[in-house]
Amino acid sequence: MTHTLKYRLARWILSGLAALTCAIAAPAMAQLDHTMTPMAIPAQPKAIELGTGPLPGATAPEAWHSQYGSVFARNVTVATLTPFLPDPAKATGAAVIVAPGGGFRTLSMNNEGWDVAQALADRGIAAFVLKYRLNQTPQDMPAFERSMAEMFSGTARRPPVPGDASVTLAPQIADARAAFALVRSRSKEWKVDTDRIGMVGFSAGAMLTMATTLYGQDAKPAHIANIYGPLAAVEFPAGAPPLFVALAADDPFFANAGYGLIDSWRTAKRPVEFHLYEQGGHGFGMYPKETTSTGWFDAYVRWLAMHGYLKPKS
Repeated sequence: MTHTLKYRLARWILSGLAALTCAIAAPAMAQLDHTMTPMAIPAQPKAIELGTGPLPGATAPEAWHSQYGSVFARNVTVATLTPFLPDPAKATGAAVIVAPGGGFRTLSMNNEGWDVAQALADRGIAAFVLKYRLNQTPQDMPAFERSMAEMFSGTARRPPVPGDASVTLAPQIADARAAFALVRSRSKEWKVDTDRIGMVGFSAGAMLTMATTLYGQDAKPAHIANIYGPLAAVEFPAGAPPLFVALAADDPFFANAGYGLIDSWRTAKRPVEFHLYEQGGHGFGMYPKETTSTGWFDAYVRWLAMHGYLKPKS
């Protein structure tokens, strides 16, 4: 990859990071409780450590809280992957790595992780929730809430800094690469076709999905989905995977920044499907809503079916 291309992609990713300082798990339904309530770390008996090591320099331990009727992890210092395997009678051999969002400071584990993975498994697709390492936040809950309030107010924003995006998101990209490697290494056990593993990401997870496609080296996702992530234009290498995009027109972070990413795929003559919903805000995920954005998952599944992932490889 050329230096110029890396520079442009770095600016794209860092611009998205700047926007995401305000985009952390915005409520999809106004009536949901926005209060952050500390909770014990839930049992995760199926979670598998990815072996990428502890987050360098981390001092705050992992912590969880509930909010918006969902649960969130923060200060993740050790990455894990949790399998959601379909009934063997329904398994298609296709698989998806699921990357929740949260501005690289939290992870929306229910709404953009477990619920998505279970819904995919119900349709015969093996799904794997990636709990990737996060930027550290204050350990004390009141201090954490204050830090989040600062970000929402914009006082903690930093302008994009040119650089190598593969370094900027190095721990997260390493976690994603390890997730793909683990699924491929256990493909026989999990009945997964090694050449049919895709990735879907939400908000920051969508940024990680795109970065993994660009900088993931051996990850090589077979198909990708960007759910309310940044859509700035980029130059992608030849042979970019099929892309599915869903975004609400009233998303306060990414709806008014243009849709250059769609044009990038079309210019490269690569498959792309784009759903722009009239309403839905940011972070709608699997929340049940009255807006048509709730239909994104069914549209995504139909797209997977169109590409042959809802039936075994012939």
